[in-house]
Amino acid sequence: MSTITWIEIGALADIPRRGARCITTPMGRVAVFRTAADEVFAIDDRCPHRGGPLSQGIVHGAQVTCPLHNWVFSLETGQAQGADEGAVRTYPMRTQDGRLFIDASTLLAATAA
Repeated sequence: MSTITWIEIGALADIPRRGARCITTPMGRVAVFRTAADEVFAIDDRCPHRGGPLSQGIVHGAQVTCPLHNWVFSLETGQAQGADEGAVRTYPMRTQDGRLFIDASTLLAATAA
Protein backbone atom coordinates (compact mmCIF):
# COMPACT_ATOMS: atom_id res chain seq x y z
CA MET A 1 0.00 0.00 0.00
CA SER A 2 1.49 3.34 -1.02
CA THR A 3 1.60 6.38 1.18
CA ILE A 4 0.22 9.65 -0.12
CA THR A 5 2.86 12.34 -0.38
CA TRP A 6 1.28 15.72 -1.02
CA ILE A 7 3.23 18.40 -2.86
CA GLU A 8 2.08 21.97 -3.23
CA ILE A 9 1.50 23.11 -6.80
CA GLY A 10 -0.04 26.57 -6.42
CA ALA A 11 -3.03 28.54 -5.24
CA LEU A 12 -6.69 27.88 -5.93
CA ALA A 13 -7.00 31.54 -6.91
CA ASP A 14 -4.52 30.95 -9.77
CA ILE A 15 -7.13 28.89 -11.61
CA PRO A 16 -10.28 30.66 -12.80
CA ARG A 17 -13.61 29.03 -12.06
CA ARG A 18 -14.45 26.58 -14.88
CA GLY A 19 -10.84 26.82 -16.04
CA ALA A 20 -7.56 24.94 -15.89
CA ARG A 21 -3.83 25.33 -15.48
CA CYS A 22 -1.12 22.77 -16.27
CA ILE A 23 1.83 21.39 -14.41
CA THR A 24 4.69 19.59 -16.11
CA THR A 25 5.74 16.25 -14.69
CA PRO A 26 8.30 13.64 -15.77
CA MET A 27 5.49 11.75 -17.54
CA GLY A 28 3.92 14.74 -19.28
CA ARG A 29 1.48 17.54 -18.63
CA VAL A 30 -1.23 17.27 -16.00
CA ALA A 31 -4.23 19.60 -16.23
CA VAL A 32 -5.60 20.91 -12.93
CA PHE A 33 -9.23 22.01 -13.21
CA ARG A 34 -11.38 24.20 -10.98
CA THR A 35 -15.14 23.83 -11.30
CA ALA A 36 -17.74 26.56 -10.74
CA ALA A 37 -18.30 24.99 -7.29
CA ASP A 38 -14.56 25.31 -6.46
CA GLU A 39 -13.92 21.57 -6.72
CA VAL A 40 -10.43 20.76 -7.97
CA PHE A 41 -9.46 17.82 -10.18
CA ALA A 42 -6.28 16.73 -11.96
CA ILE A 43 -6.13 14.58 -15.11
CA ASP A 44 -3.71 13.95 -17.96
CA ASP A 45 -3.78 16.90 -20.36
CA ARG A 46 -3.96 14.70 -23.45
CA CYS A 47 -7.19 13.36 -24.93
CA PRO A 48 -6.78 9.68 -25.85
CA HIS A 49 -8.76 10.21 -29.06
CA ARG A 50 -6.47 12.61 -30.95
CA GLY A 51 -4.19 14.07 -28.28
CA GLY A 52 -6.14 17.29 -27.79
CA PRO A 53 -5.14 19.54 -24.86
CA LEU A 54 -7.94 18.96 -22.35
CA SER A 55 -6.78 22.01 -20.34
CA GLN A 56 -8.10 24.13 -23.22
CA GLY A 57 -11.50 22.44 -23.16
CA ILE A 58 -14.79 23.65 -21.75
CA VAL A 59 -15.45 22.77 -18.10
CA HIS A 60 -19.10 22.05 -17.30
CA GLY A 61 -20.04 20.57 -13.95
CA ALA A 62 -17.41 17.94 -13.16
CA GLN A 63 -16.65 17.27 -16.84
CA VAL A 64 -14.45 18.70 -19.56
CA THR A 65 -15.05 18.70 -23.31
CA CYS A 66 -12.00 18.20 -25.53
CA PRO A 67 -11.48 21.25 -27.76
CA LEU A 68 -10.63 19.17 -30.86
CA HIS A 69 -13.48 16.70 -31.31
CA ASN A 70 -15.91 17.34 -28.43
CA TRP A 71 -15.23 14.16 -26.47
CA VAL A 72 -16.41 14.61 -22.88
CA PHE A 73 -14.48 13.26 -19.87
CA SER A 74 -15.45 12.99 -16.23
CA LEU A 75 -13.03 14.97 -14.09
CA GLU A 76 -13.84 12.62 -11.21
CA THR A 77 -13.12 9.29 -12.92
CA GLY A 78 -11.31 10.20 -16.15
CA GLN A 79 -13.81 8.08 -18.14
CA ALA A 80 -15.15 9.20 -21.51
CA GLN A 81 -18.85 9.98 -21.33
CA GLY A 82 -21.71 9.07 -23.65
CA ALA A 83 -20.91 6.95 -26.69
CA ASP A 84 -17.18 7.77 -26.60
CA GLU A 85 -14.75 5.21 -25.22
CA GLY A 86 -11.49 5.66 -23.38
CA ALA A 87 -10.15 7.30 -20.29
CA VAL A 88 -7.48 9.63 -18.98
CA ARG A 89 -5.53 9.12 -15.78
CA THR A 90 -6.72 11.03 -12.71
CA TYR A 91 -4.59 12.29 -9.81
CA PRO A 92 -5.73 12.88 -6.22
CA MET A 93 -5.90 16.55 -5.26
CA ARG A 94 -6.64 18.45 -2.08
CA THR A 95 -7.05 22.08 -1.11
CA GLN A 96 -5.89 23.52 2.19
CA ASP A 97 -6.02 27.19 3.15
CA GLY A 98 -6.43 28.16 -0.49
CA ARG A 99 -3.36 26.16 -1.59
CA LEU A 100 -3.47 23.21 -4.02
CA PHE A 101 -1.74 19.90 -3.38
CA ILE A 102 -1.36 16.87 -5.66
CA ASP A 103 -0.42 13.33 -4.67
CA ALA A 104 3.23 12.97 -5.73
CA SER A 105 3.18 9.20 -5.25
CA THR A 106 0.50 8.89 -7.95
CA LEU A 107 2.59 11.03 -10.30
CA LEU A 108 5.59 8.77 -9.68
CA ALA A 109 3.49 5.64 -10.22
CA ALA A 110 2.30 7.08 -13.55
CA THR A 111 5.93 7.66 -14.55
CA ALA A 112 6.79 4.02 -13.82
CA ALA A 113 3.80 2.67 -15.78
